[in-house]
Amino acid sequence: MDQQHKVILLLLLLFQVLLVASQTDSRDYSGLNSLTQSWSNKPQNWVGQDPCSGWDGIRCTNTRITQLRLPGLNLGGQLSSAIQSLSELDTLDLSYNTGLTGTIPGEIGNLTKLNSLSLVGCGFSGPIPDSLGALSQLTFLALNSNNFSGNIPRSLGNLSNINWLDLAENQLEGTIPVSDNQGRPGLDLLLKAQHFHMGSNKLSGTIPEKLFNSSMILEHVLFDHNQLEGSVPTSISSVSTLEVLRLDKNGLTGGVPASISKLGKLSEIYLSHNMLNGSLPDFTGMNSLTYVDMSNNAFNASGIPSWATSLPALTTVILQQNQLRGALNLSSYSKSLQLINLESNEITELDPINNLPSFDIRLANNPICRESGASDKSYCKVAVPNPSFYSTPPNNCSPPSCSSDQISSPNCKCAYPYTGLLISRAISFSNFSDASYYRELEKSLMDTFQNQSIPVDSVSLSNPMKNSDDNFEVTLQVFPSQSDRFNTTGVLTIAFLLSNQIYKPPEFFSPYVFKGATYDYTGEELKGSTSSHTGVIVGAVVAVMVFFVIASLAGMYAIRQNRRAKRSAGLNPFANWEQNKNSGAAPQLKGGRWFAFDDLRKYTNNFSEANTIGSGGYGQVYQGTLPSGELVAIKRAAKESMQGAVEFKTEIELLSRVHHKNLVSLVGFCFEKGEQMLVYEYIPNGTLMDSLSGKSGIWMDWIRRLKVALGAARGLAYLHELANPPIIHRDIKSSNILLDPHLNAKVADFGLSKLLVDSERGHVTTQVKGTMGYLDPEYYMTQQLTEKSDVYSFGVLMLELATARRPIEQGKYIVREVMRVMDTSKDLYNLHSILDPTIMKIKPKGLEKFVMLAMRCVKEYAAERPTMAEVVKEIESIIELVGLNPNSESATTSETYEEAGGGNAQHPYREEDFSYSGMFPSTRVEPQ
Repeated sequence: MDQQHKVILLLLLLFQVLLVASQTDSRDYSGLNSLTQSWSNKPQNWVGQDPCSGWDGIRCTNTRITQLRLPGLNLGGQLSSAIQSLSELDTLDLSYNTGLTGTIPGEIGNLTKLNSLSLVGCGFSGPIPDSLGALSQLTFLALNSNNFSGNIPRSLGNLSNINWLDLAENQLEGTIPVSDNQGRPGLDLLLKAQHFHMGSNKLSGTIPEKLFNSSMILEHVLFDHNQLEGSVPTSISSVSTLEVLRLDKNGLTGGVPASISKLGKLSEIYLSHNMLNGSLPDFTGMNSLTYVDMSNNAFNASGIPSWATSLPALTTVILQQNQLRGALNLSSYSKSLQLINLESNEITELDPINNLPSFDIRLANNPICRESGASDKSYCKVAVPNPSFYSTPPNNCSPPSCSSDQISSPNCKCAYPYTGLLISRAISFSNFSDASYYRELEKSLMDTFQNQSIPVDSVSLSNPMKNSDDNFEVTLQVFPSQSDRFNTTGVLTIAFLLSNQIYKPPEFFSPYVFKGATYDYTGEELKGSTSSHTGVIVGAVVAVMVFFVIASLAGMYAIRQNRRAKRSAGLNPFANWEQNKNSGAAPQLKGGRWFAFDDLRKYTNNFSEANTIGSGGYGQVYQGTLPSGELVAIKRAAKESMQGAVEFKTEIELLSRVHHKNLVSLVGFCFEKGEQMLVYEYIPNGTLMDSLSGKSGIWMDWIRRLKVALGAARGLAYLHELANPPIIHRDIKSSNILLDPHLNAKVADFGLSKLLVDSERGHVTTQVKGTMGYLDPEYYMTQQLTEKSDVYSFGVLMLELATARRPIEQGKYIVREVMRVMDTSKDLYNLHSILDPTIMKIKPKGLEKFVMLAMRCVKEYAAERPTMAEVVKEIESIIELVGLNPNSESATTSETYEEAGGGNAQHPYREEDFSYSGMFPSTRVEPQ
């Protein structure tokens, strides 16, 4: 046998050894590969053909894949029918991957060994498949926070072992299914279920009397924020284990069953915003009750029930707008009380009138508050959200100065934390300023992480608040130990603990849900997964084989790239870009992809009106969905208002070269068929202007305004200081500041921006561009453009944040108005008449410093203004003065103005946008 044949035989023998050494059944590898081959952002150690050898998110028993746990990895793609190939799967968790879209395949019902299915916070849509009813071993089903539509499948009534059923925050409609005399199943058959979470859908019809029975062990029934009608079923009183009942914000009528008082374990009951009538229910003797909200109903006129102040565990009573009359007697009361809200009733007397208890009493819009002098009483003032400034304090150490996206942990270590929102769906307290609740929550989290041997250094909580669904949310940051970042395994483990309810919070925070953010900081490099069982010899031979394969592929790739290069000239949208005085040179791109017009038309449903999310002088803005599931905003220039090649090229160049968390990212562009389109990342919470006006429904308290100012300042400072060459924006205004899901500010719209090389500093322009009210007067007069022009505009933006007024309103210029009334020797610099009343009720800390900084930014002469880097440092110091970490994430959306009690405030915006001035007339325009 010659040497060549010996080598071939050796390689064949070694290949057989590799097959034997593989730890994964070939059927499972093939199925997993088919399932995920089109997915984006898969774990980086998914290399080779042996998932059971340690791939992130894969758990195996013997050679079979039994668990697929991939929450929070920013996966993109769809869940295909190939999932049925993983026939031994008992756990499937793909939560917090918003890029996973499309429908759930019916074949998922073939996974008959599935015990836990968690798809929380993804982008799935369409109906919930009937086939889920075939999963007889399923105990945990969480499909909440998606876009599922259609009816709740009757077949779910076959899930006889289900414990947790969460279908909340979808678009489900129709009635709640119960079993019938035709043998069809329904939810009343789920005798092992402890959790029915179906709030925030479009469910209609009645709550069936048959739904509840005494054999059930339900603890949480959450049907809030639906369109349910009819009466509260008497059968609910037979579920003796019930602890939380939420039926608020429906259309329920009739009386509340008196038998509810038999529910001795009931701790929270929400019945608000219905049309309930009859007598106010008597909760006397319900000593476990901590939270009662029956506001905004039509109960019969009556006195204030004695149980409202006497139940021993009761912290919160909300009975506003219920025809209550007579006296509120507080001569004796439960020491647990934190809030009693009786606004908009017929209360005529408060006893005693002096030496009132320390808890929060709200009696606004009652006769007692219409008496002379009563309006100054604390209990007569209309309540506004009482934001808690809590943020986990440092543990007896001084926080260091951290770089870029790093944040200082409570143990004063710079790191990249894993972040998300921890949300209680039925909070049992209302004193959000009591730090003891947060400390207990922090301790319980740390105990869980340590018991699970997860490398966690510390946890931080911040920005606690009630949101528009009456849920309580707090931002959670989990900091790594041993390193400044988590690896993928660490992220998956933390997310899995929270998505699958393995973490058990204190009773006051239950039931909860977690919404995890994408973690971009693992920093892991691609690794191989060759089995250690094959030894050094096999590894060496495999390396040689890989070398030859790579060499062959490299050769083919080079040939293919050469062919592509020859074809690319015909495909390049700028290949025939004609350089002239109107167009300039072809764009110099550093990122961003070219989209074909036909593709963008498909992604936007043929640019349908339903996909339109905005419009302006430039044209229409459409929401689109890429094949990966990623949402994008597509800015399409109107034919009559195309900016011309120069401005279009400028925006492409600028957006493709800047990358910062406070700048809107360019995904790509289209320049063909006479179209000019820009494809941006989709920013869901709209503009700062919409939020300040109340149009978006986002409550902009003082803390959020500071955070927005800091984010916008950081984005602008990046353009001035770190972009190469530096960039002047030239059109900073509130409609060009967008807010992401955490209300972090992102500077947008670079259509007027200018690259500034050193030789152009102080460049004289031939056209003054920007928006009136924000325009730097020195720039307007001299036409000399510098970074300080942006600083001036930012100063106007800061005044807009403080006052919620347009820069020019009824002929009055905001800068001049502030100068006119400002007196630094008086309280709040004598600005009471001009500041936004919705932030004035709590006398915001740092406001004076904030206004002074704004006024320095709008100095008449550019040389007297600070740089944006200096502005960033000063805003950071203001936030620290308030008692917060300037590097913590902003909070998500809060209450609407109406629900927050701010609906009566007159907000100044009357139009959707400020008009872009383009080129101003040569005569000087002096703001009045």
